[in-house]
Amino acid sequence: MYQKGWTEQDHYRFPSSIRLHKRALVHADRAPDSPERTELRTRILFCLGDATGEASGLGAAVGYFDQARQELERLEDPWLRVLLKGSADYYQACIVLRMGQPEQAVLWFDPFIDFAENALRTSPERVDAEWINRLASSLISRALANAAIRRSDAAVADLERVAVLSGEHSLDRLYPYVIAALANTYKQSGRVIEALRHYEEAERLYLAHEKPSLLASSRLLHAECLLMVGMSDHVGRMLDEALPVLRKNKVSQDIAEVEMYRASAALLDDHFDLARRMAKASMRKLEKRGSTWWMMAALIELWAHSMHVKRVTNALVQKALTLSEHLAANHLIDEARLAGMLAVRLQVRRRRIAEAEELLSSLPAPRAVTPLDHRMQRRLVLAELALAKGDRRTALRHARKGLDELGQVRDQLGGLELVSATAVHGRELRELVIRLALESNNARQVFVWLERTRAQAYRYEPQELIEDGELAKRIAEVRGLGRELMRAGLDGRPTTDLRNELVKAQREATRMGWHSQRWGRTRPMATISEVIAGLGERAMVSFVVSGGDMVAVVIAGGQVRTVRLGAADDALEGAQKLHIDLNALAPDHLPPPLVQVIGASARKQADALDAMLIKPLIHLIGERELVVVPTGTLYAVPWGVLPSLHGRPVVTTPSATAWLAASQADRPKTDRVLLVRGPSLQFADGELDRVAVHHEKATVLAGQDATAAEVLAHLDGADLVHIAAHGEHENENALFSRLELDDGPLFAHELGRLRTPPAHVVLAACSLALNRIRPGDEALGFAGAMLAGGTRTVVAAASKVGDEASAAAMADYHRALVAGAAPAVALAEAMAKDPFRRPFLCLGSG
Repeated sequence: MYQKGWTEQDHYRFPSSIRLHKRALVHADRAPDSPERTELRTRILFCLGDATGEASGLGAAVGYFDQARQELERLEDPWLRVLLKGSADYYQACIVLRMGQPEQAVLWFDPFIDFAENALRTSPERVDAEWINRLASSLISRALANAAIRRSDAAVADLERVAVLSGEHSLDRLYPYVIAALANTYKQSGRVIEALRHYEEAERLYLAHEKPSLLASSRLLHAECLLMVGMSDHVGRMLDEALPVLRKNKVSQDIAEVEMYRASAALLDDHFDLARRMAKASMRKLEKRGSTWWMMAALIELWAHSMHVKRVTNALVQKALTLSEHLAANHLIDEARLAGMLAVRLQVRRRRIAEAEELLSSLPAPRAVTPLDHRMQRRLVLAELALAKGDRRTALRHARKGLDELGQVRDQLGGLELVSATAVHGRELRELVIRLALESNNARQVFVWLERTRAQAYRYEPQELIEDGELAKRIAEVRGLGRELMRAGLDGRPTTDLRNELVKAQREATRMGWHSQRWGRTRPMATISEVIAGLGERAMVSFVVSGGDMVAVVIAGGQVRTVRLGAADDALEGAQKLHIDLNALAPDHLPPPLVQVIGASARKQADALDAMLIKPLIHLIGERELVVVPTGTLYAVPWGVLPSLHGRPVVTTPSATAWLAASQADRPKTDRVLLVRGPSLQFADGELDRVAVHHEKATVLAGQDATAAEVLAHLDGADLVHIAAHGEHENENALFSRLELDDGPLFAHELGRLRTPPAHVVLAACSLALNRIRPGDEALGFAGAMLAGGTRTVVAAASKVGDEASAAAMADYHRALVAGAAPAVALAEAMAKDPFRRPFLCLGSG
């Protein structure tokens, strides 16, 4: 019964474990008194303490630990007494650590570790396997406690000692625990990338060793690490799935921690009501359990409250200061400083500048290991305080330094998703500097700050490929599951389990993909003089939202000007409505009445957008070719549908820096041309035949040859690629946007495997110009992944396109292309014949 209770405990089923251990204790009490019974009762009691502590908190567990220590004193064997006391201390220390008291936990671990290490030196013959395992487990847990109080050297020393013990005593089963503890140590010391890699390795090992409870704990810590780099959307989805399972199993500590991290994710996403609700729920549970981590939940709640409260009261300031004191008393240094910073910011909002400065002077400077979001808040507070004193120069200096710190973190990251995610931490600084630049009426300064703060993922040179067989295997699994899911749907079979498997495999592949790329050096930010020289007779329009207004920064004829265009919500909503209408208009054989109604709506939206965004700029841009840097939903606008831009060459790019880099790259030749035909396209044969006429030496992949592996292999190093296939943009998981090929989808994730990206790619597929837009206009999607990887020009549709319309548009496009037209010019000519049914964009460079 004791063994069954232990098994339940190992699987985090604490209520069941408590029941079994209590029954085991009753049976043990009925047995005759003996050393064996005493030992068994001791073990049952400290296991009961552990399970009760996990279920109900330390207060409910202490009695069992104390009874265990009293019981073991009856044992005559001194070595067994020490071992069992060390075990009781170990489990109590683990509960203390879970309750947010890492320094106290270290004191519980120390005595047994010291005794066991001395015994190994002086009496090794008395130290058996159980001793070695308890020593190693204690060292790992003490490392976690030391990492929590930022004693990284001590933590690493403990883990290195475990590695030695493991080698000497074949403790292979402890390897996953060491990796997880290393991950936590790296996280606490600010080495986020090493931490992420180790968390992923630990979770893979926990899965292989069938340790679901440890996997759950590791994923919570992993989630915290992901939030440090801004992956709030990924973490939010992951925790939303975890909460119902935890609530079903009634694991209150884990529920409270998940709610706390969910609150953090909501805070990053500006979902302040959700953040406060989750933080309060977490705080109630943690306080009830006697865990000091309630202060962490309270800090999130305070932060969310301070972000959207309309009237700042002195009571709210005092709440922040009191919380800062509580956090400092519990040695949570960075968190105490953050609460103090929030109090400073609240005082600035109250116009209590002297009090804010005095409070700020009392706060310690950030440490090397201070989390990124905390450092960004400090820079924001310093900038806002300087601004409140009328010192714009100092405010901009602090903003620049903050953004530089953010860039230093970004430069260490791996895959495209991680690089783009960090922008969320600089969102408020970005908004502040753009507002200040616009208020100065200095258009050149606005341009400079826009380039410093937008689409930074596109500033890196093409990445160095890291071969990852596991990632390739996982993506192949996703491809197979997607195909099986489609077949099951067609056959009328249940799809729920398959869909869950697919989501799980996608998530694993996504995480692996974070480290399958390494970026080259950062390209220097484009200067105005470089952009003006690069534009020549063209014009560039960069859109930005500030203070609820849509603003355009126009570079034309060697001049830089800003133009305020009106309410941003109207423009962004209009772009979304136009996108919906274009999707509805896409099918090849719509009934004429529908075409008339939907077409009228689309034209109305296009006219409205034209009036808002382009006509106010005509006096500046004239008839010039355009380079457009969009913002938000404007990324989905096929500019050729706007009346003022009918037939005008337009290139869409994420930033001036990205455009300049693409335009200065070698122009694509037509020596290596690849034509690909995917399955189930009604007019694909005719489309490729018509395109092939213009490219006699082209390689054609169709039918069984058009597999993901073959297409990837031929994409590598190609000059011009035309892919006629169905496609789909995945907004929630943008790098799983896909092209449908003969053996299943080719994912954006896989484009990182290309050593030499193709120069010019035409995606005659639906919606693959779409992106998931993150803060700072960080755009993620299929076409975006190609551009970030080094492709110079991508032609793709921002909405659905009928097969017949696509085939006709692409025939016209290639005819103009081989006649010598630049991509943007060729596309403008092709779109002009039927713009609303040919909603393609020229992305990158034209």
